Amino acid sequence: MAEMIVQTAGRDQLGEFAPAFAHYNDDILFGENWNDESIDLKTRSIITVVALMAQGITDSSLQYHIANAKARGVTAEEMAAIVTHVAFYAGWPKAWSVFNLCKEVYADELAS
Repeated sequence: MAEMIVQTAGRDQLGEFAPAFAHYNDDILFGENWNDESIDLKTRSIITVVALMAQGITDSSLQYHIANAKARGVTAEEMAAIVTHVAFYAGWPKAWSVFNLCKEVYADELAS
């Protein structure tokens, strides 16, 4: 049986203020979508990082998804190649921002 993704960030951070949004985030986006076995979690993580990078989103949400990709088996070498490849399509300055986040997430691999 595949690993089940369970997310509570929506309810934890917005449950009282925006319960419908929290439900869509936790139960639909991360519950149903992330647990759809049509795409394996490693590939899904890579796609998510690429989509956020392409939009220029380089905040904590991207850092979370880079860490998620790492936890799903994406190595520092693979992540560097992914960001480099996407830089040609999404923009060089975006890649610079993403690389800074990647270096933080993969600091333990880079130190060894």
